[in-house]
This record gives sequence, structure tokens and C-alpha cells, in this order.
Amino acid sequence: MTNTTPEMQRLYGPVTSDLPRVSAQIHSIAQNVGFEFLQRMLETALAGTGKMMRPAIALLAGRLGVYDLDRLVPLAASVELLHTATLVHDDVIDRAEERRGEPTPNALFGNAASVMLGDYMFAHAADFIAQTDNTQVVRVFAKTLMTIAKGELTQDITVFEYSADVQRYLDRIIGKTASLFGTAAQGGAMVAGASAEQVEAMRLYGLRLGIAFQIVDDILDFTGDPAVMGKPAGSDLQGGTLTLPAILYMQRHLDDNPVKKAFEGVRRKANLDRAIREILASGTIDESMAVARQFGSEAREALATLPPGETRETLDGLIDYVMTRRS
Repeated sequence: MTNTTPEMQRLYGPVTSDLPRVSAQIHSIAQNVGFEFLQRMLETALAGTGKMMRPAIALLAGRLGVYDLDRLVPLAASVELLHTATLVHDDVIDRAEERRGEPTPNALFGNAASVMLGDYMFAHAADFIAQTDNTQVVRVFAKTLMTIAKGELTQDITVFEYSADVQRYLDRIIGKTASLFGTAAQGGAMVAGASAEQVEAMRLYGLRLGIAFQIVDDILDFTGDPAVMGKPAGSDLQGGTLTLPAILYMQRHLDDNPVKKAFEGVRRKANLDRAIREILASGTIDESMAVARQFGSEAREALATLPPGETRETLDGLIDYVMTRRS
């Protein structure tokens, strides 16, 4: 269960003290399930919940209207549980044995059981969202789940498919990551009864922040400390997934392109190793960061319609955190 830390207090300000209640609701699904094996799987999957950024955004958005924790906590819990369930399914698809240095559920319990574990968590997330008693929010949640599933399917079927299309990449990460940030922000405002203008502002804020978050994540895949990230540099590219640093590199190296050779099956490991070295030595890491900062600026512009105060300042500060994080 999540205990608040000084860093969380700095990041989430006025909603920090309410996050343990969200965490408690998430972890409640592992209690009294009447099936010891399922309980062990749930406890394993839920042990990895991290900084709780998405739930915090949902609660912060809830401060734009009636801050009713009886409805906002289930919303925030559903967003984080949905995110965690997608990670469980991701690890099955990727056959990943570790995440952040810890064994994945599929490594411990097998792929078939882990698929059902993810489904069980999706069902609980839907139950939580129903506790908001807001049919519009339920509809947004359902559409988000469809978007995430489509994004994950797109990534899976395009493994080792060569494409230097940046828009295609952005569409994929909207489905994979940004849509859930947008739902957290939009849903919190909707549950709180904020104005239509503020609901839309929060949706745009969450979506743009989520895009920036994923781009930074994809940069860290190349530049992050492998010990901290729990994976070697360039893992996405080695697994056949093209991210922004690689795409920008490919656009600038049309001839003698090691990524293209690797994706065609020519000396795959050697060419991918070369590509990772050249990407790190090129300017595409900085160029990718500039794209992330642009989306961060757009997220900040969306906040301009909100009233000044602690909520807006905290949401603004999250943009700076996303731009400077190291893991």
C-alpha cells in the first residue's frame, strides 16, 4: 500500500493526504477473494504501483468542483488499476520476465493465468468507475479502455515493422499512455461537476502531459541508468518497437541505415547495437526532448483557463516534473 513521501507531497500538494485512501481501495481487491492463488497474483501485481501520478491528477481535477472523495477515490483507483492491468497484459505480450527489477506475474504464474489476472483487474476497475454514479464518466472510461486495447494491439502487430512516420508513433502512444492521463484529468473534473470548459481543459492537459510523459519515457529507454530502469539501453528498439529517438534518427539516415537492416533480419543484433550507439551519439535525443517540451507547453496552455491557485500550480508543477524525471 502506498505511503506518502516528501517527494509526493512536493508533487501532489493538496491531494497527497488523500492518496493512501486511493491505494487502500486498489489493494482491497486482493482481500477476501476466497482463492489463495488469485490473491497471491493480485498482491504481486499491485506491489508495483509507483508514484500514483494518474490518481493524483484525478483528485487534483476534482478540486475544480465539489471535492467528494466518496466518488473521486473510486475514479482515481479505477484509473490506476486500469493502468496496472495493462502492464500485466503488456508483460505477457512481451514475454517480459522482469519489470523495474522485479519478477512479472507471468514469470511467476505463467502467461495464461496472467491474462486472466489482467482481465480480473479490468473488471474491478469497471466496478470502481461505476461507483462514481456518473454515466458520462463510465462512457469515457469504456472508450479509454477500447483506445488502450487498440493501441496495444497496434504496437503488437507492428513489431519489427519499419516506419519513419512520427504521426503514427504519436497515435500509438496516445492509445498506449496518453489516453489514460486524459481520462484521469477529464474524469476528475466531470465527477466534481466542473464547467464544460474546465472539463475540456483538463482533458487536453492530461492528453498532452501523457504524450510528453511517454516521449520522455522513450528517451529514458536509451539514456536512463539500466540499473534504475531495470532494462538495458535501447530495449524497445531491440524488441522491435520504434520510438521517437529512433524514428528521427531513421529520417536523417536514409542510406546505410542499421535499423532498416536489422528490421529486415540482416545481422539483427549487430545492427541494433550499432543503431543504439549512433542514436545516443546523434542529436535525436535532444530533438525528441524538444518535442516532449512542446507537448508540455501545450499542457500548460490548457491550464490557462483554470482559476489561479494551488490546484493549478500543482498541475503546472507536474509538467516540470515530467520533463526532468530520470526514471
